Amino acid sequence: MNKHLVIVGGGQAAAQLVQSSRQLGFEGNITLIGEESEAPYQRPPLSKKYLAGELERDRLFIKPPQFYAERGVELLLGTRAESIRTDSRQLRLSDDSRIDYDLLALATGAAPRRMDIPGTALTGVHYLRTVKDVDAIQARLKTSKRVVIVGAGYIGLEVAASCVARGAKVTVLEAAPRILGRVVCDTTADFYADYHKSRGVSIHCGAQVAEFLGDTQVTGVRTSADAVYDADCVIVGIGVTPNTQLAEAAGISCSNGICVDPYTRTDVKGVFALGDCTSHPHPWIGTRVRLESVQNAIEQGKSAASTMFAEPRAFTDVPWFWSDQYDLKLQIAGLALDYDQTIMRGDTRQRKFAVYYMQGKRLVAVDAVNSPKDFILAKRLLSAHAEPSPEAIADLEQDLSAFLPNS
Repeated sequence: MNKHLVIVGGGQAAAQLVQSSRQLGFEGNITLIGEESEAPYQRPPLSKKYLAGELERDRLFIKPPQFYAERGVELLLGTRAESIRTDSRQLRLSDDSRIDYDLLALATGAAPRRMDIPGTALTGVHYLRTVKDVDAIQARLKTSKRVVIVGAGYIGLEVAASCVARGAKVTVLEAAPRILGRVVCDTTADFYADYHKSRGVSIHCGAQVAEFLGDTQVTGVRTSADAVYDADCVIVGIGVTPNTQLAEAAGISCSNGICVDPYTRTDVKGVFALGDCTSHPHPWIGTRVRLESVQNAIEQGKSAASTMFAEPRAFTDVPWFWSDQYDLKLQIAGLALDYDQTIMRGDTRQRKFAVYYMQGKRLVAVDAVNSPKDFILAKRLLSAHAEPSPEAIADLEQDLSAFLPNS
C-alpha cells in the first residue's frame, strides 16, 4: 500500500499509531510532525516522578529514537502544522514548506488553560504540560522553597506531592468548595485533602486567585478576598483545552474536541483524529465524551491504524485513569458523571479502600486507593454491566466476582 500517512502531534496517541500501522503491515511513508524538539514521550510522569527527580529523562520516551528510524518514519520535530488544505490533501508547515498526504491523523493533544489576571508574565509563574515546562520548574525549585499551586485537580495535587518530595513548602489554592471537585466524591476528596495536610501542604478552597504579585519575579499570590500567600514559585494547574484550532480552520467539525466517530474518523474524508484532542461517542458511557488518558490515546491509536489499514475497530473498553501522590495510588474505573449514592469498601484509616459509585442499581465508577484488586475487579464488573448490591459491596467478606455473568 503505497500511501503517505502524515501524523500531526508527538504524544502517546501519535506514537501508538506509528507502532500499530507498521505492525499491521503498512509499508508506505509515515511522517510525524511535532512542535516539540523531543520524540514522543510519556506525559503522566511529568507531574509525578520526573518532577520529583525520581525518573531519568531518557525513561520518558515511549520508544527510543532509533525505533522510528528503523521503521522508516520521518520525524519533523520542532515543526508546527499551520494549515490544512483538505481539498488537495496538503499541509502547510511553520517553515512555509508544503507536505502532501493521503491519510492525515490529528493527534494535537491539549494545552493548559491560561489565567487572565495581572502578573501572569512574571518570572516564576509556570504551567505544566511539556518536559520543557518541568525542566524550568525544576530549575526554579533549586532556589525556591515557597511554592503556591493554583488548582486542586489531579495535576495540582500530583505537583504538590512532587514539590514536597523536593523539600518545598507548598500551598494549594482552589476556587471550588473542595479539592478534586469535578472527578471524585466527597469521601475520596476528603481523604486526599487530609493526607496532603498531614504531609505539610496548606490547602485553601474557595480561594479565587486575583493577582500574582512582584516586580519582575513572582513574590506572592493575592486572592479576591485580599488574602496574600508568599511564593517564590507559582504553578498553575486549572485544566486543559483541546487543541482544535488546526482542525477548525480546515472546516473539520469540532465540539469540545475534534469530533470523530467510534473509529477515529472525522467528517472529512481521509482525516482522522485521536487522543486528548478528540470528542467521540462511547458506547459504555452512552454519550459523546472527551477523555484525557493514556488508555484512550493508546486505544484510539490502535483503532485508527486498524481502520486505515485493516478493518474498522472501535474503542469500547471501560475508561480508566490513575493518579500517584506520595505513597498513594488512586486508580479509577468508569466515569462518575451521574450517580446517586456511594458505598465504601474498606477503611480510609488503613489507606487501602475503594469507593463504589451507583446510579440506581447500576455501578458506574470505582475509586480504588492502594487497592489494585478492587480496580481490576471493577473494570470487569463495569464491562459486564453487573449490579452488585450496596450491602455486598460494603461487606469485605463478600466476593464481588460472584456478580459477574457465568461466575
